[in-house]
Amino acid sequence: MTGKKIDVDKLDLERMKDKTTEEPGTLPYAHHSGSALIKPEDKGKITGRAVAAMQSQTDMQMAQIYEQMQLLADQAKKIKARVEVSERIYQASIAFEPLINHTYFLYQKEDGSDFLSMIAPEEWGRKKDFAAFVAEVKLLADHTWEVVRENI
Repeated sequence: MTGKKIDVDKLDLERMKDKTTEEPGTLPYAHHSGSALIKPEDKGKITGRAVAAMQSQTDMQMAQIYEQMQLLADQAKKIKARVEVSERIYQASIAFEPLINHTYFLYQKEDGSDFLSMIAPEEWGRKKDFAAFVAEVKLLADHTWEVVRENI
């Protein structure tokens, strides 16, 4: 065998004992030349990426929830408006039985009272029986009224 001779007297056996283990898998470094490469990771970098990804994902989900809330709020406003119009129509004078999915016309008389008619504002002759055209309305299946056209 050729090579350097090891002087056993110069070996620091205590120091070498600190670098050996019975369980090499627990070492934070490769314990022989065939071991997998172990690189320490920057935990701050990993945590930073994870937090950024989490915030991005939750911001997107919060935006979706906000859009859904806006849609629900808009739907609630439309229902409230239908209820208000429906209450006004049901307090008006109606000389016929309105049918579902038919359109009618709400007018206001000179005295301020309302009446519902089957005649459109453009269909009245010279003798109009109203002071103001209020709205064209449609009776829905739930017996609320939807404004089709409003006189603004």
